Amino acid sequence: MKRVSTVTVKKRLVAVFLFGVLIFGIVSVRLGYVQFFLGKQLVGMADESWSRDIMFEPERGRILDVNGVVMGENVTAPSVVLVPKQIKNKEETAKNLADILHISEEKAIEYVTKNASSVDIRPEGKKISDEQEKALRTLNMPGVYLAKDSKRHYPYGESLAHVLGFTGIDNQGLMGLELYHDEKLKGEKGRLSYYSDAKGGKLENLADVYASPKDGMDLKTTIDSRVQVIMERELDLVKAKYNPDGAVAIAVNPKTGGVLGMAARPTFHPENYQQVDSEIYSRNLPIWMTFEPGSTFKIITLAAALEEELVDLQKDTFDDNGSITVEGSKLRCWKSGGHGHQTFLEVVQNSCNPGFVQLGQKLGKDKLFSYIEKFGFGSKTGIDLEGEGSGILFNKEDVGPVELGTTSFGQGVSVTPIQQVMAVSAAINGGYLYEPFVAKEWVDPHTKEVVSKHEPKLKKRVVSNETSKEIRKALESVVAHGTGRPAYVDGYRVGGKTGTAQKVGKDGKYMTNNHIVSFIGYAPSDDPEIVVYVAIDNPKGTVQFGGVVAAPIVGTIIEDSLSALGVERRKDGLDKKYQWPEAPKVEVPNLVGKKTDDLLEIMTNLSLEVEGSGEEIIDQAPEAGAMVEEGAKVRIYVKDK
Repeated sequence: MKRVSTVTVKKRLVAVFLFGVLIFGIVSVRLGYVQFFLGKQLVGMADESWSRDIMFEPERGRILDVNGVVMGENVTAPSVVLVPKQIKNKEETAKNLADILHISEEKAIEYVTKNASSVDIRPEGKKISDEQEKALRTLNMPGVYLAKDSKRHYPYGESLAHVLGFTGIDNQGLMGLELYHDEKLKGEKGRLSYYSDAKGGKLENLADVYASPKDGMDLKTTIDSRVQVIMERELDLVKAKYNPDGAVAIAVNPKTGGVLGMAARPTFHPENYQQVDSEIYSRNLPIWMTFEPGSTFKIITLAAALEEELVDLQKDTFDDNGSITVEGSKLRCWKSGGHGHQTFLEVVQNSCNPGFVQLGQKLGKDKLFSYIEKFGFGSKTGIDLEGEGSGILFNKEDVGPVELGTTSFGQGVSVTPIQQVMAVSAAINGGYLYEPFVAKEWVDPHTKEVVSKHEPKLKKRVVSNETSKEIRKALESVVAHGTGRPAYVDGYRVGGKTGTAQKVGKDGKYMTNNHIVSFIGYAPSDDPEIVVYVAIDNPKGTVQFGGVVAAPIVGTIIEDSLSALGVERRKDGLDKKYQWPEAPKVEVPNLVGKKTDDLLEIMTNLSLEVEGSGEEIIDQAPEAGAMVEEGAKVRIYVKDK
């Protein structure tokens, strides 16, 4: 038998010991590395493997008008979430879901047997009705959850539809303000996390983890719902009376660029946008539509000529025989035979094309087009809405004498309504071109504190205050004495300009008896608070002139809006120059305190309606001083002494 020496044994023991220490060291280092360096990652992976999440949608921020009136809000509408591995009786559950959600049993079976940790039933299970919610809660089926959810509601229906836009089934913004400001409106999702075993069963001994959703911020806009309602009403009347191909209306505050109202026809209900052609809801006409502006564009030519001191409206004159010849082409006035001898103020009042051609010639191509670009034409205004157009201008290299002449009176250029409004606002507000905007403030939905504000953005100064003052005077005379007389409003000094533009057909030629008629007006003329633009595409059954169709609509919108905004009526300003068959309005006398026997001497051109009995007049409507049509009815209230 071979003997092993003590020394050898000791060496072997040392080797085994050292090998054990090495293995232990490696294991310790690995454990330390896993514990301290990979620990969080592995715990996270394990947590992810064990946990299941049920998502909770945040409350989308509301959209408010400038006074806090709700224009877009949320109403509760929970959504169905399934956890298939927790569903015990799949056939019965599928049958119940099919009955309640109005889907086929085959489809319901697919949902409840799906190999997934959680399943959404889309779209039938999203934002369900109160009756469906009640039925599901009554059955209380294992594995069937109701997640807190909501759907968008627009209390004013079709009003402001293109501006507000709408949301999708997941409350994501798809159009309008809802899309443009989606990030701030949508908020952040919350979740309920629970732990499950390998088969998906809930581990009851481990607590659920709940992270609450963060609601979106409320958006306060520049829109005044009172102005908006007035504009919507007037466009409804336009649709009923003229059956136009389309119509737009915009109102802005010329001192800031804030949009007070915006409407279009055709329109839609934001909650039912799927029920109309996509062209109706995807095109916000006031900012997307491009067309030749016609005579409203003459305001820019006028502003340029005044700023360059090329014309004195009172002293300089022009003889109009009905047309002006430019390089062999006759550029005609709208009035056959022309307006004869007139001052340039009368050229503006009469919207005389040849007179504006001469102003364009005095300016020259470079100066006229430099002002057109200064006023913002040819580029987007930057309004915070999707889908804005930029319009089309002549390339200056292609502009000859004829193109210069037609551009001077608004033909051959293409603009958007919002460009028109902002340019005219700059012309009459002292010369300041602002960027239009709708989003005014962001408000915390819980504390109601203002988080951030949008300050008016001044782009540039385009004309001087003196030029702007002259423009206001000239445009006020257009409404009092010229083609804009139908927009005249007693008590409010209104200025404005008519527009009648031919439309170009698919063949590239101008169409006959198919025009876009428009009017842009503002008030009060000496200190403008509101600018209103209305354009009507191909009104039927009427003379297609801006002064006939659009001007009275703008006058009504301005009158009712200023009244709603609390702007007091005044007696200064220009008196309206009436033309046959127009008749001047008459002033309602003060009848309060008088006797009924005195009425025969006072009421010669008004009719009476008496309320009560007696001889003494104690009240009347309309009030004294109101201007009404001749023959209008005045109601008086009487009593005995």
